[in-house]
Amino acid sequence: MFKSLFPLALLAGATAQAAELTALEQRWLQAAAPVLTYSQQLKLPLDIIVQPQARATDVPLAMGFADGRCKLVLSLRGNPQAEAVFAKVPVDSQAELIEAMAAHEIAHCWRHAKGAWNALPAGFTEVGEETASDASLLAMARALRESRREEAYADLAALAWTRHSNPHAYARVHGWLTSVRAGQTPRGGHDTRTWVALAADGSRIAGKGAPFEEAEPLWRQGLLQD
Repeated sequence: MFKSLFPLALLAGATAQAAELTALEQRWLQAAAPVLTYSQQLKLPLDIIVQPQARATDVPLAMGFADGRCKLVLSLRGNPQAEAVFAKVPVDSQAELIEAMAAHEIAHCWRHAKGAWNALPAGFTEVGEETASDASLLAMARALRESRREEAYADLAALAWTRHSNPHAYARVHGWLTSVRAGQTPRGGHDTRTWVALAADGSRIAGKGAPFEEAEPLWRQGLLQD
């Protein structure tokens, strides 16, 4: 199953040889393959890293940045979250969800590569003034806002990708994402419920242009409501 993926992973800078990958890792990479192929078309500076053992706090799929490159990190081995994230979802119905997760992470890379990371869109500025007795609290509040905005953009990009590539699965992917975000801490770094709700009707994401760019109109709308 991995033979068709290995050249792709190799070109993207993968650190694992095919023989070292578990069946679960192969299945996740197979599901993510369309998004990884698209990342190559965009010429994103992407490396794929497969963790030999997940740490307690690792999520199954994450994006990091180092030395001017994006690092897509797969942490499935010994990771209970790899099963928990798909609670009650049959294995044969998980591929589109994994693909959406990959699109979410690649959208982070795309934003970073564009130099737009943590940047508001043109015409938006921070308003109001926050006060706190401890400057570190202000810094934490700002970091949470920035994280929430980036996560919101990536969620919408994942839904736009689904609208493009798996339109038949849009309602199911959106419902799954809604359930995932419902458990987030209000106003926390992953509380994207405002934006996900805006995308309940898939027709609001046109599905005709570049998927990551199509996230911006609803992202802007959500920023006005956040």
